[in-house]
Amino acid sequence: MSENTELKKTLNLTGVTMNAMALIAPGAFLWLTFQMQAAQVNSSGKTTAMDIFSGLVLALILAFLTAISYSKLSELYPEAGTGSSYYFAGRALRNDPSKLSYLSRIGKYIIGWFAHIYYWVYPGVLVAMMATLITYIFSEFGINIPVAGQALIAVIFAGLTGAVAYRGINGSTLSSIVINVIQIVTLVFTTILAIIYRVINPQHVEFIHKSFSSVIMPHNLSNILFQATISMLLLVGFESATALAGEAKSPKHVSRGVILSLVIQGLIFYIFEYSGAIAWLNTSYKIGNKTGIDAAAASSAPIGDMVKIAGNALLNNSGFVLMIIVAISVAIAVFGSTLACMNTGVRITYAMAKDNEVPSVMGALHPKYSTPRAAVWIITIVSAVIGAIGAISVTNLTAVTLISNIGTFILYGMTNLVALVAFAHSKKRNFLTNIIIPILGFISNIGMLIAIFYLGISGGGSTQVSAIAAIIATIVWLAIGAIYFVLNSRKQGRSIIVTE
Repeated sequence: MSENTELKKTLNLTGVTMNAMALIAPGAFLWLTFQMQAAQVNSSGKTTAMDIFSGLVLALILAFLTAISYSKLSELYPEAGTGSSYYFAGRALRNDPSKLSYLSRIGKYIIGWFAHIYYWVYPGVLVAMMATLITYIFSEFGINIPVAGQALIAVIFAGLTGAVAYRGINGSTLSSIVINVIQIVTLVFTTILAIIYRVINPQHVEFIHKSFSSVIMPHNLSNILFQATISMLLLVGFESATALAGEAKSPKHVSRGVILSLVIQGLIFYIFEYSGAIAWLNTSYKIGNKTGIDAAAASSAPIGDMVKIAGNALLNNSGFVLMIIVAISVAIAVFGSTLACMNTGVRITYAMAKDNEVPSVMGALHPKYSTPRAAVWIITIVSAVIGAIGAISVTNLTAVTLISNIGTFILYGMTNLVALVAFAHSKKRNFLTNIIIPILGFISNIGMLIAIFYLGISGGGSTQVSAIAAIIATIVWLAIGAIYFVLNSRKQGRSIIVTE
């Protein structure tokens, strides 16, 4: 171990953007979340699925509000290194001429601590989803994997991903480029297949949406809001570019990478693939005695069903083979997302370790790969445990997903407030990007957080159990953070309230 080892500036704009794009991964999340979107109902028990597309558009608008705040903060503080929101908070509060400067340390710590709920739990969620996906692929060949086997798959997958993260950001970037190319090619093919099926209508089916305009036009404002609560979860990850500032060759690469990753994956590919998948839904699509939207809600992989049916109708009964190919590409994309999230998570931890806010071992870099090696292996173990727990049951998976979502929306909301403080006293501030957008970003993220838990608690059954478990886990994590912060401050003889 070399204490003098520093992060190496090796990433250009492509490298920064590709790492962020891997975390958003539209090809993976269309497959993983379309069932959830089709199954969602409003407070009256009626489906909201007719507004899947409109909900995605609204979520994109809200995501761009936060992305702009991250981008502007990275321009204001190009020296942030791996700290991202954690560093932004400290600088913004410390530079504030009002009494907020006294809260710079505690404000910085709170954001960093909550960031761990997102970045250290989310990889475990993805690991559990990978175990579920592999189980589905095997089931298509008549092989049923028991729960213990799924947990073992989660552990193995977490270990493999951690091994790649351990070898450094360059290896991860190459992996991200390959994964993004495979994913984009596959989802473009899949979407074109769905659109051609809609246009030709080889089986003379009746489509759920009578026209393409019906696919993209809003139908019910309340339903749009409900769908946006799910769609927001698809778009997180753009901010991960800001944790790569210490390895980016230019600060401009970071600010541009934040926006570019969301434009490419969200605005272009999510819009494209969702328009095709939604346009394909038809009343002849059946799962048991359910059809159309209800069938998609009942299926474990509605996109896989779509590929099988469209492939059989248009490509000489090759649907099963195509479905397996697409499923494998989704598995590859999930690997990329997990890797990108691990890379971001350990870099936030590294920044806190350099400030002695978490154990110093978390800041030790590998002398050859320049990665926070202890942090990488610890996040790998955590991801394996969370993934194994999530693979046991849907209730468990929902609970850990909600825990991650709490961290995400709190982090995004607080970062928008940080942006508001950072630019409040700037002589060159832009009223729109430095004031209006951060305010709207804060409101939208807190609104999404409230909406998610309102839906979870009011839903009853296992969903309610998962929501309550997530809330309790978050409170426990906050309590642990508060106790550690106080004890660590006493040990180091540091003041919680900054006086200088």
